[in-house]
Amino acid sequence: MSRILTKEAFEKLREELHELKTVRRAQVAKAIAEAREKGDLSENAEYAAAREEQRLLEARIAELEALLAQSQILDPSQIDTSKVGLLATVRVRNLANGQEFQYTLVPTVDADVRAGKISIESPIGKALLGHAVGDEVAVQVPAGLMRLKVLEIRYD
Repeated sequence: MSRILTKEAFEKLREELHELKTVRRAQVAKAIAEAREKGDLSENAEYAAAREEQRLLEARIAELEALLAQSQILDPSQIDTSKVGLLATVRVRNLANGQEFQYTLVPTVDADVRAGKISIESPIGKALLGHAVGDEVAVQVPAGLMRLKVLEIRYD
């Protein structure tokens, strides 16, 4: 399954992968070598900790390599701006209490709820995708069913 990422998100992940492969791998290898020099490996807590760190590092490297290999960079010219999609800023009204909220739908790796950036894979993100201004959307959230009305869609 292909994941769609913004150019910024793709670059951020690629930079993290580069850092892990070039800097962190060398640091962990050095820690393992230093711990190995301290003698009996069966009772060497530093060695065990360094090996565990290496295992976690290699798992993250594999995860990033797979994610980048399966990702596509979003082409903004291909976006239908009349509907909610990736990178849309959407203003909605909660029909139960009249409160208005604004969300920007982003790839999961860019999500930051405090900044109003929600994942397109979140319950609200999934529910809003493909809807137009005026549409009413039902979203199952932990507190129950939430009904939203799409008031505005912008692509900045």
